[in-house]
Amino acid sequence: MNKLFTASTGTADGLLQQSTRQRYLSLDVLRGMTIALMIVVNTPGSWQNIYAPFRHAAWHGFTLTDLVFPTFLFVVGNAMSFSMRKFEQQPDSAFLRKVLTRAALIFLVGLLLNTFPFVTRNEANELVPIDFSSIRIMGVLQRIALCYLFASLVVHYLKVKGAILFSGIALFGYWAILYFFGNQPDPYSLEGNAALKFDLLVLPAKNLYQGFGLPFDPEGLLSTLPAVVNVIGGFLAGLYIQRQGNNRGTVLKLAVAGAVFAAAALVWDLYFPINKPIWTSSYVLYTIGLDLGILAVLMLVIEVAGYKGWTYFFEVFGRNPLFIYAMSGVLVRLMSLTRVEGLSLNGWMYTNAYLSWLQPNNASLLFAVSYMLLLWAIGYWMDRKRVYIKV
Repeated sequence: MNKLFTASTGTADGLLQQSTRQRYLSLDVLRGMTIALMIVVNTPGSWQNIYAPFRHAAWHGFTLTDLVFPTFLFVVGNAMSFSMRKFEQQPDSAFLRKVLTRAALIFLVGLLLNTFPFVTRNEANELVPIDFSSIRIMGVLQRIALCYLFASLVVHYLKVKGAILFSGIALFGYWAILYFFGNQPDPYSLEGNAALKFDLLVLPAKNLYQGFGLPFDPEGLLSTLPAVVNVIGGFLAGLYIQRQGNNRGTVLKLAVAGAVFAAAALVWDLYFPINKPIWTSSYVLYTIGLDLGILAVLMLVIEVAGYKGWTYFFEVFGRNPLFIYAMSGVLVRLMSLTRVEGLSLNGWMYTNAYLSWLQPNNASLLFAVSYMLLLWAIGYWMDRKRVYIKV
């Protein structure tokens, strides 16, 4: 029976992981940068005081924050390009057991985070048990789990050419589904998109995300289909780097591919808008293009030019990514339920330690950065103790 978490503490596997990180340090740094930014955008001091780049686009459009989640899926694919190799000489039963178990555990952890800490505050500010019948089913970790599962099956059974073909069919097929099954004349609207219609066929409205003013889940089931392509894109990029090596030629080709993808996405945006909540195909192409460009820059600086002295900060996040992400949600929820002078603990800290001397947007941003540094300190302690928690 596999355990929920395993910890590497300097064994031979741990040494192998260290060697891999040293050889492909840019991939680990990209993963760490993604986690750091994810924490910052998820935990502002006040949701009313946020600089524009740290907000999601309201519907169509794109901001820096809209790059975070697809980049996390991209780096999941990067990691798969290494981990999938061990299944090449193993029977399919071992592959399926590992992938299905890991996907199920990540999904369950995400579901658990949606319910944690199992209590909430009512209108009288009293702690009461949550209503388990109306908890949100989907979420960030749940989408990661499903994307990991389907991408693993695609690259294992269809190989590289099949994965590329699948990606094209998925992106154009999703476009067709949204266009023909969405409400005309605007099939990509919040109220009339096919992703919402499909989710409502499968899940009760009360179990969807409620933050858009109506039941609609930006991490829903149908929109997970194009998100799988973000993982496959990361897998193919990681595989290409392993085969071609860390050199200027690889950097140049990644940068050119990224520019071509991003440009194609901007053209596609004219017909199928770049949109994170419904995870449009143009959004997938655009974010993969940006990720390839960022990865090329990191490789140029770290692998080719050899400037590595600054990377450890992000390596800390990259060595325990899922654990640190989960912990960021756990801590902030506990603070939100704790009351100090009539305010939540995080609200009290924001008001007294930040807002008391800073302009609101700066106070909110500094609170988020401080919280990110707290999570970094936890990750740093774990790294010094050589504790690497993986699902």
